[in-house]
Amino acid sequence: MDQVKAISEPRRRAILRLIWDDEMSAGQIADSFEVTFGAVSQHLKVLRDAGLVVVRKDGTKRYYRADRAGMGPLASYLESMWVSSLDTLAALAEEAQREEAQRDKAQREKEAEP
Repeated sequence: MDQVKAISEPRRRAILRLIWDDEMSAGQIADSFEVTFGAVSQHLKVLRDAGLVVVRKDGTKRYYRADRAGMGPLASYLESMWVSSLDTLAALAEEAQREEAQRDKAQREKEAEP
């Protein structure tokens, strides 16, 4: 499967994000999602077939890690997408915090009125 087509599915991108910096077992990956182990296993197979992850066997367990070298320029794209998402999330959190502080201030001023 083509790499771009493989990452077009949001759950596969989420799996890649999980194993971007750390190696994880298939069970650990599956525990991070509200789907069956079998569904995660199928996603991992697609990612593996597309050359996006590497697998290391240790006994009966398989450990997965994103294969950044195998991704080529796609790795930079994914990293920038995640950074952009984190920046957006941080901005939204800061805005919510400011709004909450303004509500708290207004409530205190209202309570302080004679």
